[in-house]
Amino acid sequence: MRDHVKVFGIDIIKGSVRSRSRRPMYALVTIEGGQVTGEYSVSAFRLMRLLVKERPDILAVDSIQEIAVDQHSLFQILQAFPPGTKLVQVTGGERKETLGKVAARYNLSFDRFDPFDEARTIARVAALGAGVEVIAFEDTCEVVVSRHRSPGKGGWSQNRYVRRIHGAVQQKAREVEMAIVAAGLRYQKKETRAFGGFSRVAFKVVAPRDDIPVPTYRGADTQVRIIGKRRERLCYRPLSGRPKFLIIGIDPGTTTAIAALDLEGNLVHLSSSRQMTMAQVTEVLFSLGKPLIIASDVAEMPYSVEKVRRAFHAVGFSPRQDLPVESKTGLAAAYPCTNDHERDALAAALEAHRSLKNKFQNLPRRVPPGVDLDEVRAGVIRGLSVEQVLGEIAGPVPTSGKAEPGALPPQAGDERVRVLDGAVKRLREYVRELQEAAGEKDREVQRLQARIRRIRSAKEAELMKDVDVVRRDAQILSLKQSVHNLERANRTLRKRIERMKAIDRVQMDTEAVPLKVLGTLTKEALRTLIVETGIKEGDLVYVHRTDGWGRSVIKDLAEAGVRGIIVRDAARTGDADPLLLEVCHEAGLPLLPDSDIGVLIRGKYGIAPLERVQQAMAGWNEEHNRVEMDKKSALLETIFLEYRSERGKEMRKGG
Repeated sequence: MRDHVKVFGIDIIKGSVRSRSRRPMYALVTIEGGQVTGEYSVSAFRLMRLLVKERPDILAVDSIQEIAVDQHSLFQILQAFPPGTKLVQVTGGERKETLGKVAARYNLSFDRFDPFDEARTIARVAALGAGVEVIAFEDTCEVVVSRHRSPGKGGWSQNRYVRRIHGAVQQKAREVEMAIVAAGLRYQKKETRAFGGFSRVAFKVVAPRDDIPVPTYRGADTQVRIIGKRRERLCYRPLSGRPKFLIIGIDPGTTTAIAALDLEGNLVHLSSSRQMTMAQVTEVLFSLGKPLIIASDVAEMPYSVEKVRRAFHAVGFSPRQDLPVESKTGLAAAYPCTNDHERDALAAALEAHRSLKNKFQNLPRRVPPGVDLDEVRAGVIRGLSVEQVLGEIAGPVPTSGKAEPGALPPQAGDERVRVLDGAVKRLREYVRELQEAAGEKDREVQRLQARIRRIRSAKEAELMKDVDVVRRDAQILSLKQSVHNLERANRTLRKRIERMKAIDRVQMDTEAVPLKVLGTLTKEALRTLIVETGIKEGDLVYVHRTDGWGRSVIKDLAEAGVRGIIVRDAARTGDADPLLLEVCHEAGLPLLPDSDIGVLIRGKYGIAPLERVQQAMAGWNEEHNRVEMDKKSALLETIFLEYRSERGKEMRKGG
């Protein structure tokens, strides 16, 4: 852990930056020199006040979304940070990981349901160098010296008042410029002149905010603001400059493939190229991190891979025998390999990592919290014991001629043995009590698990009952809809039966003939009439209007065996259509005018006197017979004329 580093770690207790009604409250833990110096519950406003007052080196967060709702608000918050305070996201930048994984890397554990414990862990891992610094500003900023109060309208002394303010701005600007020049920074100055001096002076300085030699300032008449130039997008810089330890798998040949894993077994890099030399391979590996193991998928490591291993002083790994294709395919099945070379390199790295699992399994128990496990693993891989690695990490123990404070003189040896024996007895008794308590806890856990199973069974039965109820409700709703549709169809059929009964009653009258009324002589109107009252052989149909008629509807009426069609008198309506009469003669369907019959229409049906209907039908039959005779006569005349023409042609040819 770095000495003399002051870290603020925060975690949300309640609320959210996205909520307008419940503003966030944070658990704040401060660490300085590796020791926890305070734990507080603060609001966002109070947190900012403490940052300005205490000026810590790091404000560590689990996620930047806990302090800012979007990138614009994050820029505003970072603008208000004191110079020298870094915002660190301990879970990483573009590729984030959970806080549990980050803490496990340093052998730390925490209660994720306790905000203070989580904030304490965030602060500790940030102090140990975990996470990335959030970079929001470029290495250019603007220092603005301006008025801190408005001149206003004023009175008799207005000019003197304004001159004093503008003179103070000018004086403060000179002080700021002298400090920038003394620091050796490049800058550009823009002045806004006003009565008695300047109203605003802006310095564009080529330096980050932390290197500006003047602080922000608010006085009675003037103020100094430092405004960083925003980046187009956030950048992340690792807080620790130490490169990652890597397990590298290399497959040399015409196509060279590289696979890199971290010590947790996560894939960091996978690529292949036909133009890559071993020097370029070394350059790529150097940019990725610090290769700890160089692995090959064959029992005898190729010479080119051995050269790379020596370049990094890494540990070599080769399997006892060449890895078969089936094993390599199974190892690399879960990774995006584009060719066989990448598969082989990745399989070599995965096999090397798998061989180290047993060696790494018990390390967290032997390593004290706060120590980077990757450093310990690297030392163990190089052949050191855990104690040697921990000794190297802790540094050499200073020695001197003085006796250690905890050492006892020889004559006190027996007394010390007696004290230690008593401590051992007390500890054994304590262990026995703890074992009994653990047994009670185990029995309580079993009892609660049995209760949970019973409750879960009851809940599952209740849920199944709810599912059955929902299914039956759906069936009932469907049946109700079917009943509604059937009732509506039943009402329609009842009305149709009533109309048919009315027509039958009229038919029983020997003096009148029932009529079925058709609004227009179209197929749609005919379909509606068939649905409502029906059409049967021998029916008389009355038509209100004949416009829009077609041959198909005449054909349908004729095929239905209709006795005839009664239409409104064409002479009265002025819509006589000789083609309709011709089509009716062709179909043999009587077309009768209502003026010759005297019909009486009531809604969907009507009546006509039987005697007048018979007279009209007789007249139609006579007319139809005459038309048929005329057609036959015309046909015979046409045949005779054709015969005479053909005969004359033959006579002329014979002569």
